[in-house]
Amino acid sequence: MLRCMLSEDMTLLLAATDYAARAHRDQRRKGAGKAPYINHCLTVSQSISASGDTHASTAVLCAAVLHDIVEDTPVSDADVRGWFGAAIADLVAEVTDDKSQPKAVRKAAQITHGPHLSPGACLIKLADKTSNVLDLALDPPPDWSRQRMLEYVSWSERVVSSLSYRSPALMVDFEAACQRTRAAFGA
Repeated sequence: MLRCMLSEDMTLLLAATDYAARAHRDQRRKGAGKAPYINHCLTVSQSISASGDTHASTAVLCAAVLHDIVEDTPVSDADVRGWFGAAIADLVAEVTDDKSQPKAVRKAAQITHGPHLSPGACLIKLADKTSNVLDLALDPPPDWSRQRMLEYVSWSERVVSSLSYRSPALMVDFEAACQRTRAAFGA
């Protein structure tokens, strides 16, 4: 009965959220608090939704919840495509690193691919970087040095600067996260 009361968009977003939660169920964030990984995925989607950006469609919100699923779980692109269709799977693919490549190559690729991302993928990338940078200030990984965290902030700024589209509202959040993290580490 509840399903009849919800829009198709809400039903799809909840299905994507459930799918992501199940896929990430055993994963934790790197911070000392070891927060459930799904919290990060939800934060990315919620940030995009709250931005009010014209590119923040249901497909983008679903892809935001699923943005790390192919990269960090056994779920494949074909699985995402089968469950959620081409529009969502294509967005997830745009923001998925090729884990067969060395870390340095993957990090460089995020910068070189930035200008070629769709506006929806840019929203996901920007909200993802904002969440990651802010987590460094709020719950830093205990095994990361101050220098490593500050380098991550600088690299994130290069990734965001490369994006073909930057939501004004999300940029405010990103810049605030960078400033807060730098301040937390005395930079």
